[in-house]
Amino acid sequence: MNTLLAPFLELSDRARGVTLVLTAGVFWSFAGLAVRLIEDANEWQILFFRSVSLVAFLSLYFIVVRRKRTIQVFKECGWTGLFAGLTLGIAFCAWIHALTHTTVANALFLLSTSPFFAAILGWWILGERVSVALFWFIALAIFGVAIMVMEGYQLGTLFGTIMGVIAAIGFGFFSVLLRKGRSSDLVPAVFWAGFWAIVISGTVILFSSARFEITANDMFYCALMGVFQVGLGLIIFTRGARYLPAAEITLLSLTEIVLGPLWVWLVVGEIPGLLTVIGGFIVLSSIAGQAFYTIRSPS
Repeated sequence: MNTLLAPFLELSDRARGVTLVLTAGVFWSFAGLAVRLIEDANEWQILFFRSVSLVAFLSLYFIVVRRKRTIQVFKECGWTGLFAGLTLGIAFCAWIHALTHTTVANALFLLSTSPFFAAILGWWILGERVSVALFWFIALAIFGVAIMVMEGYQLGTLFGTIMGVIAAIGFGFFSVLLRKGRSSDLVPAVFWAGFWAIVISGTVILFSSARFEITANDMFYCALMGVFQVGLGLIIFTRGARYLPAAEITLLSLTEIVLGPLWVWLVVGEIPGLLTVIGGFIVLSSIAGQAFYTIRSPS
């Protein structure tokens, strides 16, 4: 094992961080494809079994890796981590509905606006300074989102588009609440997000016509998402993020947004609409522009 990891361990801290964050983006990018390969399960069933897999995986992670520090890291996260998990759990719900009611490209482009929502919410909740330049980049991103919303209305996928925006807002709230609690460890909060998602989706299934039984194929892809796409992807990301400034992390995380539509195009032939491509390009340009601006003007 040490021999296999030797080239990675010999990298500088920055190169190691870049490698890990890029790898996490690749893991995250398979969410849309996994949802497309599910045959019968509805949104709530997908959410329930993905979340069960996520919580089980993170529980194993705490037992094997954190051991005696598990209680301590949960205490450090505190009530803020619990409520941050609730906002992320709601974002999980909206995200699965976005993926099932609009194209993967549209959903991902909308999700990529979460840093801007986090900036606005941070200004409102925490009193964090927002530069004039950031407001311009936010305005540009809103213009891109408006174009995608217009296409969603025209194609009858407006519900999925709205869910994508709600998911982005939920992720923004999640990051702001973690900053409010000064928590440096995302893993306990994501555990709570999985817990809340189980409660929400399980309640809906219990009082609806849906069932807790799904096919082996659907269970496989739900477990794949919970363990690898969300769970392992998150752990890799948190390991890499400690070596890099936030602006670089934002840029590198765009791997997910670029690769996600590519996988569904290659495997299932899903092609996004022209307005989605145009709006998505505007959104990604605003994010990249803000990240480069931050890197060049760190003060």
